[in-house]
Amino acid sequence: MSDAMKVIYICFPEGKHKVLTMSYDDGKLADRRLVSIFNHYGIKGTFHLNSGMHGPERIPSEEWKALYEGHEMSCHTVTHPTIARSPVEQVAVQVLEDRRYIERIAGYPVRGLSYPNGSYNREIIELLPKLGIEYSRIVGNTDDFSMPENYLAWEATCHHNHNLIENGKRFLELKKTQYMYMMYVWGHSYEFDRDNNWELMEEFCEMMSGQEDIWYATNIQIVDYMKAAKNLRFTLDGDLVYNPNAMDIWIRVDGEIKVIPGGQTVRL
Repeated sequence: MSDAMKVIYICFPEGKHKVLTMSYDDGKLADRRLVSIFNHYGIKGTFHLNSGMHGPERIPSEEWKALYEGHEMSCHTVTHPTIARSPVEQVAVQVLEDRRYIERIAGYPVRGLSYPNGSYNREIIELLPKLGIEYSRIVGNTDDFSMPENYLAWEATCHHNHNLIENGKRFLELKKTQYMYMMYVWGHSYEFDRDNNWELMEEFCEMMSGQEDIWYATNIQIVDYMKAAKNLRFTLDGDLVYNPNAMDIWIRVDGEIKVIPGGQTVRL
């Protein structure tokens, strides 16, 4: 070959190599304060909601659309059962009816889930794509910033009560642009009331906000972008790339950031 082989990397939007996402369950009243914190600092979150769980401690569903505007509404089943113990037909109904309810409020297809009580098994993982679910969060902490191998068993970096500030500081220090890094934080907003530690989330969001190398995204935005990035079609010489997606995708070619507009072929 006469030409040197190109080094081509997929990037997050605007050529960034880090993404931060937040994931909170149950739709309790404390979501109001949490969303206000996220909005103030430009942080994006995914909120997993139970359509069949109502009461004075939960956000009324008529408030969901306005409250979670700019974030993502996602499934958490209708009544929060431990689904690995449930008949598979009931699991399907729990997910589909939750989807239907949330979609009618949200005004968009709802395609995510977090497992209630952290309960899941292989049969459920295999079922979810047939129900239109493209990702689901499990319980646990990796203390790691790698991208998930399986979005239907998506393990977070940490719960907010588990090394949050320490992990955040480590994440900010990551400068090796040959890697893609993700920090994923999960929890329940009512835990801040219970533990009297709202200042923890305030400190974290202030520390993480406005970073030029971080993309702030919801769970489904990450899934959609990474799926779209895999659809890029390159020539063997690496001199042309076709983007069949509607969305733009960013890549780095021999250190230079390039945007590949949706529907276009670009010479590299």
